[in-house]
Amino acid sequence: MQNAAHALTQQFLAWVEEAPRSYADAEAWRRSCPHLSIWEDAISDGLVRFQNGSGMQQSRLLLTQRGRAWLDRG
Repeated sequence: MQNAAHALTQQFLAWVEEAPRSYADAEAWRRSCPHLSIWEDAISDGLVRFQNGSGMQQSRLLLTQRGRAWLDRG
């Protein structure tokens, strides 16, 4: 399970880096894998963060430096 979680974390971080993502986009990704906590773990581990906008649709999910390092490490 550890390898699967690592692979999904890599996939999630690559998805975040690929294009601007809203809170709603991130929620949709999370709902596609409801039994895994990849999304929540990435936030709590400091790999991604939200940049607040004027509403949930304007909030953006961004990679942190730590998240970029994780992704580069592959």
